[in-house]
Amino acid sequence: MLQQLNIKNYALIEDLSVDFTDGFSVITGETGAGKSILLGALGFVLGDRADTGVLFNKEMKCVVEAHFQLNGNNLQPLFDSNDLDFDKECIFRRELSPQKKSRAFINDTPVSLQVMKEIGSQLVDIHSQHDSLLLTDADFQLHLLDEIAQSQNLLVDYQTNYGVYNSLKRRLNELRETASKNIAENDYLKFQLDELQKAQLKEGEYAEIEQSLNVMENAEEIRSLLFSANGLLENSETAILPQLNELLSAMHRLKQLMPSSEELLQRIESTQLELKDIAYDLERIGDGAQFDEEKLQELQERFDLLSRLMMKHHVKEFEALIALRDELETKVNAFENIDQEIAQTESALKKQETLLRELASKLHALRMKAAKTFGDQVTDLARQLAMPHAVFQIAVELLKDFSPTGLDQVRFMFSANKGIEVAELSKVASGGELSRLMLSIKSVVSQYNYIPTLIFDEIDTGVSGEVAAKIGGIMQGMGTSLQLISITHLPQVASKAAHHFFIYKDNEGARTQSHIKVLSTKERITEIAKMLSNDKVTPEALKAAEVLLN
Repeated sequence: MLQQLNIKNYALIEDLSVDFTDGFSVITGETGAGKSILLGALGFVLGDRADTGVLFNKEMKCVVEAHFQLNGNNLQPLFDSNDLDFDKECIFRRELSPQKKSRAFINDTPVSLQVMKEIGSQLVDIHSQHDSLLLTDADFQLHLLDEIAQSQNLLVDYQTNYGVYNSLKRRLNELRETASKNIAENDYLKFQLDELQKAQLKEGEYAEIEQSLNVMENAEEIRSLLFSANGLLENSETAILPQLNELLSAMHRLKQLMPSSEELLQRIESTQLELKDIAYDLERIGDGAQFDEEKLQELQERFDLLSRLMMKHHVKEFEALIALRDELETKVNAFENIDQEIAQTESALKKQETLLRELASKLHALRMKAAKTFGDQVTDLARQLAMPHAVFQIAVELLKDFSPTGLDQVRFMFSANKGIEVAELSKVASGGELSRLMLSIKSVVSQYNYIPTLIFDEIDTGVSGEVAAKIGGIMQGMGTSLQLISITHLPQVASKAAHHFFIYKDNEGARTQSHIKVLSTKERITEIAKMLSNDKVTPEALKAAEVLLN
């Protein structure tokens, strides 16, 4: 509920503060006194675009504050999602500097205008004279029906799953397109992979084969060198090992004569053992270095195959060839798995479609039920407003494909004349009928507490007499379920309000200013009398005003 509105330096308002209460209130005043300015300031603090032309004093900033009392915790998730502190007392503040810089705050926390507008739209609904045209808008019609059906939570669930459904559809199309485009490419990759897999590449084998080939191709020279080395150790006249034997005999004798030479003897013995092992290994290697023409041919063919594959795939290192094989294997497997992924996505999409259809069916049932109730209630109110033969119906038709709001197309149907079939509201309702229908609809919707504060800006324009009294009665009824503030020129409406605000101009100072005050019972009688008699307060008008108030 809107509790207080503070306005500084806005249009014709230098400094104004007004306290509001719950129930039904009216605002009256002469044309141009500032009623639209008051609504403009409220719209400004709720996130409407700023205009530096509204500054009362061009050298000072404009500040508008709106204080709200939040009942319940239904708005807390919206506050939490925007990192705002939630409190029962909520203050919106908007500032506009002469330099055209605008700042917005909710509970002293800076916010964007988008956030201010989003939260503000949940607190106040300002209905101007031209908003009745919204009744002909399909989205607005569906939104109103969902308010009556109280299907918002179900709609959010549907829309979440609708997003998943569309994601799966896009993914399935992408997979099918990929599968279609890459068939030829995959065949080529698979051919390359088959060739590399048949080659049975092994880590390090290229270097091993290269080394083996080098040994086999130089087998005779290697054997000759090994034989010579072995001869120098033990099979020649000057062989090292026989000479070491003589050296050892001399060292043993020396040890007997000089015990301190034992360490030298041990070192020579150790050298002899090492040289004997080397001689043995030289002989063994020489026996194994045999020339095997068949083995040589086999290794040469393998080496040629590997070299050819490296050249074909433009790689200089054998390890790069193995990496290429693994990469091709990954790509081919991924492509071969795409059929499985397509099948899985198709299955998931089918399940999601079933779930979405169930949710859409529940939405349809709620809307159908609400449409009948809603239509009857609006028809009943409309017939009280000088449309005795009015018929208002809501057509809920099933669509073939899912939409962001379900499987329903909603159309408001209307007939104002007896015996005439209903037709689409946009095609048959006049401006005056639209205004009265909107009032009837807002009255019905208000019973569902869809918004804490509703403001009418001269929605009753163009009516008088008994219809005006009926409108006042309807608004009075609406005030029992929400805070209703109506700007009106009709005494019949003004008399039904629990609270009466009067806006007037003050021309005493250097420039005109707008002010507002709450009227006492006596002041209300006078003001309503003026409204009844075109500003001429006659005894008859005063008496009539008193009767209206009572």
